[in-house]
This record gives sequence, structure tokens and C-alpha cells, in this order.
Amino acid sequence: MTPSQSRWLDLADDALGGALLSRTDARSVLTAPDDALLELLAAAYRVRRHHWGNRVRLHFLCNAQSGLCPEDCHYCSQSSVSTAEIDRYPLLAREKILEAAGRAAALKAGTFCLVISGRSPGERVFGKVLDAVREIRARYDLKVCACLGLLDAGQAQRLAEAGVETVNHNLNTSERHHASVCSTHTFADRRATVEHVKAAGIKTCSGGIIGMGESDDDIYDLAVSLRELDVRSVPVNFLIPIAGTPFANRHALDPRRCLRVLCLYRFVLPSQEIRIAGGREVHLRSLQPLGLYPANSIFIGDYLTTQGQTAQADYAMIRDAGFVLETPDGAPFDGDPLAGAPPSYPRAPLPMPVVPPGVPSGPPSGISPGVPVG
Repeated sequence: MTPSQSRWLDLADDALGGALLSRTDARSVLTAPDDALLELLAAAYRVRRHHWGNRVRLHFLCNAQSGLCPEDCHYCSQSSVSTAEIDRYPLLAREKILEAAGRAAALKAGTFCLVISGRSPGERVFGKVLDAVREIRARYDLKVCACLGLLDAGQAQRLAEAGVETVNHNLNTSERHHASVCSTHTFADRRATVEHVKAAGIKTCSGGIIGMGESDDDIYDLAVSLRELDVRSVPVNFLIPIAGTPFANRHALDPRRCLRVLCLYRFVLPSQEIRIAGGREVHLRSLQPLGLYPANSIFIGDYLTTQGQTAQADYAMIRDAGFVLETPDGAPFDGDPLAGAPPSYPRAPLPMPVVPPGVPSGPPSGISPGVPVG
């Protein structure tokens, strides 16, 4: 056993024992040399396997209301400061949402993620969302995750009563770095929504976006914030630099950097569902299967406004890497996942971006890992 392998396995043992990874150890994970990457992945998989075996959860996104958002989140193609060429529309009719839920069920997704743009839902839209959730639960063997923007305690309670199992509201980045990403709401606003969801007895889903100019310490601090909030499902997004957004020219990621981040999050959040979310295909590229060693969940199909890998390619990736699909009740899926799956389905408006090869890995040039950006 090499010294580095022993070091990563010690971190895995600490994580399994409930210890919080130190900031120094977190920096060492994020700056691990390339020749230690497979050893690092093996240690992270030890933790993942303990809690999740070799199962992979599938989530399906429905962009039920697109654009029209007053917030200025710099990464988002639907924000008020974006000129991206996306579809903009109010809340979809209930039948359209139910059609999307039907596609999710056919694709063997365990969770249907109903997403609307905007700061916070008004009462008319919120009521229609509740009606759609009740009908989805009645028709399909799907768990429902709602992502509706900022919520108050009363709204969270009503979602619980309608049968929403999970609510997503990402912290996005560290509290220190948040002002560099958005000015129209605060990190505290986002944290309060997660707290309201938890108080209502709903499963919390919250994660972040990597590649927005944050430091290594920001990446660690976000993970610690999620741990402190006891978030149970953690989507890890890798910034998709969409033309027309303020972050369109941010290219600070490569596949190995993304894998190190996923390993860190598995060590800090050992029992949580960790999902490789937006940017998986763009940034992990040919190393996507390796992401399943620290992470246990992916989105199948497209993202909110950008296309993803086909469902058939995702199934093949999972199978070829020796993993199995997970059913909504948590058991391994037994059968052909393509049986009954639609041969095609409506695609997101923006094609999958192509990030130029050879971009720098890690924080922007000239910024040390421990120094916040911005």
C-alpha cells in the first residue's frame, strides 16, 4: 500500500466513523496529484459502498416554468441578466406536467423533479403546483421533488401535505462567495428555505455549483454548511458556461478536478445521496463512469435549458461500470431499463455545450486554494 493510498483510506475510515474532514485534509483532496486519483476514488467508493452499495438513483427534471425570473444569478440562463436563447413560458398546463411525469416513470427514474423559475411562487402558481403533485402521486410510482425558489414555513407545510417528499433549494456556494454570484437575495435567504423544509418534515435537497470562481475553501465550506443543515440529498453541479450569462466565459474545470470535488463531498457527507447534476457530460466527459464511485445518483434526460446525454447512454454507462439502477423503494432494479422507455422525447432548447479542451483545472490562475475569489 502506498503512503497516499493509506492517507485516503484513513480519511474514508474517519468519514465512516462520523468525523468531519478537516480543512487541511479537504485541501489535500482537492489538490491531490493526478497519479493518486484512482486511489482517492477507491477510498471514496469505500464510503459510498457502505451506505449505498452499487446502486444508482435516477432523477428526472421537468422545467415547468422557464425564464421570467427577476433574480440576477450570474450562472443562470433564466435570470433577469441573461440574454441566452431559451424558451420562456409561464407554468405548463397540468397535462403537460403529467406527460413529463409519465416520461420519467418510463425512463425508470425514481424521482420526478418539478422545477419552476422565479424568486418565489405566487399563490395562483403555487396552488397549481400542489394540484399537479397530487395527481402525479396518484398516477405514477414516483417520488416528487419540488424546486420552487424561496419558500416560507407555511408553503413548506402545504407541500408536505400535498405529498411532496423532497424540496430542492441549493445553497449554490459558500456564504463568503455568495455575493459574487447573486445580489438579489442572500445566502441567509437560501439557508432559511432549507430550514423551513426540514421543519415541515420534508426531505431536504440542497447542493451547489462548482466552477463559479470559488476557492477550494469555498468548496469545503459549502459542504460543511450542507452537513450542518443535515441535508439528505446533495446535487453537485459543474458550471455550464451558457452564452448570454455573466459566467459564459468561466472555464476553470476539467474531469479530474470534478472527480476530486465529488470525492471530497463523499468524505464530508458520507451517508447523503450525492448526485452528479448539471455539467456532468460537459466536464467529466469520458470520465463520467468514474464519477459513480463517489456519487450514487444522476439526472437522466435533459437539464432545465440544456441537453444532456441520452437515457440509453446513461443506462449503458451504469451497466458497463458494474452498477445497477435503484427502484423508487430503494431496491435494485431487476429487468431491462429500456423496456417501455420512449425512443425519443422532447429535448431542452440548448444543445450540450462544448468546453474547449486544455482549460485550467482548479481556481483561476494566480489564486491560491485557500483565498476566496471576488
